[in-house]
Amino acid sequence: MSTTKTTTSHPAPSTQTSVSGKPLPAQMLELIVGYWVSQMIYVAAKLGLADHMQEPTTVAALAERTKTHAPSLFRMMRALAGAGVFTERADGKFELTPLGAMLRSNVPGSMRGFALMMIEKYNWDSWQELTYSITTGGVALEKALGMKAFEFLEHHPEHARIFGESMSSLSASEQPAIVQAYDFSRFKKIVDVGGSHGSLLCAILAANPKLHGVLYDNPRVIADAKKAPHVTRKEVAGRVELAGGDFFESVPSGADAYIMKYILHDWNDELSHTLLSNIRKSIDKNGTLLAVDNVIPAGNDPHWGKLLDINMLVLTGGKERTEKEFRELYRRAGFELTRVVPTQCPLSIVEGKPI
Repeated sequence: MSTTKTTTSHPAPSTQTSVSGKPLPAQMLELIVGYWVSQMIYVAAKLGLADHMQEPTTVAALAERTKTHAPSLFRMMRALAGAGVFTERADGKFELTPLGAMLRSNVPGSMRGFALMMIEKYNWDSWQELTYSITTGGVALEKALGMKAFEFLEHHPEHARIFGESMSSLSASEQPAIVQAYDFSRFKKIVDVGGSHGSLLCAILAANPKLHGVLYDNPRVIADAKKAPHVTRKEVAGRVELAGGDFFESVPSGADAYIMKYILHDWNDELSHTLLSNIRKSIDKNGTLLAVDNVIPAGNDPHWGKLLDINMLVLTGGKERTEKEFRELYRRAGFELTRVVPTQCPLSIVEGKPI
C-alpha cells in the first residue's frame, strides 16, 4: 500500500488575482496604506482647500492663501487627484471634483467636519491602541487619553464643536431617508432621546404637522439647542419642547413614541439596558420604541456598520448590533422587536413594542 500523500498545489500569492483582477499583493498594499489617503484628506480639510477652489486654481495661489509650501502642496494634491478628490488640468490648475466638493464647509452634504474629527490626534491616538481593545475588550480611547470620550469632549470645546459638525455632516443625508422610510403620522407625541440639537426631531415634525415632540439631552446640549436653526424654524414653532436631563437616570414620560439615533451604539449592553429600561418605565402601554442605528447583516459583504462597530469599540466601548442582538437587548428591557425598517441610507429603524 502506498503511503504517498497528495497535496494541493496553490499558485504563489504574487501570481494570484482578486475578483477585481488586481494581483493580491497589490490589493493588500492598497488596504495597508489606506491611512495615507485619509491623512491627506484630513490635511486638505484642515487647510480648507475646497473652500479656496470655487474655480480652477493654481497651486501657487492655493499655497499663498493657505500659507503652505507650494511644491509639497502640489505633490499632495496630485496624489489626491489619483483618489478622485481633485483633477489636475492640462494648464496646471487644479479643480474640485464632485467628490472633493464634499470637503467644502457650510454646504449641504459637507463631510469636512467628519474628515477633521476622525483624523484628529485624539482619535488617531485612540486607534493606535486598537490592539489593547482587541486583547482586553477595553476602550482604547480611555487607555490613550486617560478619560472617557464624552468627558474628553467636555474638556475640549473645540473638539466638541467639530464633533457636532461631523454629526451634522452625516445627518444631512440620513434625516430625509429616515423621515421617508417610516410613518410617524400615527403618533401624537414623540421624544427624541439624546437628540442633540434637534435636526432629526424637527425633520420628523416638519413632515408631520399634527405631531408634537420633546427634545431630550444633556442640559448643556439643550442650552445650545435653544439657538439651533432646526428648533427655531417656523414649520415646527410651538411643537418642540426642550428638556434637559440624564437618560441613564430617567426620560420624559407620557409619549407614545420614543426615538434614538446613534445612541444605543455608543454604549455596551449593560448601559443600553439601563437606558431602555428607563424608556420602558415612561412609555405609554401601547407606545412605540424606535432605535435608528446600523443593523449588521450576515455574510461577508462590506457594510458601513461593520467598520463603525470597530470605531465604537475603540472610542466608547459601544457596538453596532445584528437584528438578533437588538432583539435580545429589547427583550431584556421589556420590549418586543416588531420589525426592522430599512432606509435609503445605511441606517435602519428598529421598532419595538412594550411587552
